[in-house]
Amino acid sequence: MRHLLSLPRLASRAFNTTARQMKNKVPERQKVFQEDNGLPVHIKGGTTDVLLYRLTMTITVTGTAFSCYWLLMACLPKGKA
Repeated sequence: MRHLLSLPRLASRAFNTTARQMKNKVPERQKVFQEDNGLPVHIKGGTTDVLLYRLTMTITVTGTAFSCYWLLMACLPKGKA
């Protein structure tokens, strides 16, 4: 029971900002995303963003194709066996 009573103190200590100072990277990232280099915003983050975009599009197109296939199969009459 003592562990449960000390939980709020531990939680506040974990989120305390004075325990560990982190560098603010937001201005640097804003410069990258606001740069006019002709790239769409969803791939300005680099190679990881490009791979995630392509993976998402592949899953979307494949899922749409499978959905259309199964809808077509459901619409066709079954042959007499």
